[in-house]
Amino acid sequence: MKLTFLGTRGYIEPRTERHAMHSSLAVSYRGRKVVIDCGEDWLGRLSDWRPEAVLITHGHPDHAFGLKEGAPCPVHATAESWETMESFPIAERRVVRAREPFDLCGMTFEAFPVQHSIRAPAVGYRIGAGRRTVFYVPDLVYIQDRAAALAGCSLYIGDGATVSASMVRRDGDRLFGHTPVRTQLTWCRKEGVPKMIVTHCGSGIVTGEEEGVLEEIRQFARERKVDVEVAYDGMEVVLR
Repeated sequence: MKLTFLGTRGYIEPRTERHAMHSSLAVSYRGRKVVIDCGEDWLGRLSDWRPEAVLITHGHPDHAFGLKEGAPCPVHATAESWETMESFPIAERRVVRAREPFDLCGMTFEAFPVQHSIRAPAVGYRIGAGRRTVFYVPDLVYIQDRAAALAGCSLYIGDGATVSASMVRRDGDRLFGHTPVRTQLTWCRKEGVPKMIVTHCGSGIVTGEEEGVLEEIRQFARERKVDVEVAYDGMEVVLR
């Protein structure tokens, strides 16, 4: 399985050479490619990637609005995300159902509901190819059924909107926002996931990489005995 981080920037104004484009991940296996998320930065550029399919985690602009002019391949998304993308001229629409695994391009994908947005319900994807399993979730407060989502995963790819400060908010009994990297590293330790890659980077990472924020992340990881890496645009990871 090969992972290419096409973009790693969250829905923020700051950008650098390392974090210039909205978060998107290409997953390849035996010459076939699926792309997860296509934010508005990518409008008109999807064909450059030549994917066989696109998966959407949720309907926010930085994850789905690159499809406003259509897609050259099938698009897979939950019914809630399709409500947001109803007007997009996408010819081949596929509905993803939570906790129902499906095969795509020689890989297996399973959507797990995550709490993140009240208006744009989100999922993370458990991805299996060969003997490797990873979990990708660029925006979240928490994963519903986290133990099942992360069981047997060799890699967790998670939300970098905030490193240690909480960005979780409450509307009545509903939570929304972003859980810190520090907390996600704790999840990895508890569920036996040996490594986390941070993506969907917020201002703290994008503007602070030369000011000690990476060492702060590494220290949190050392304390939890989990490996960590912060993704950047164009970074490739091969899981053999």
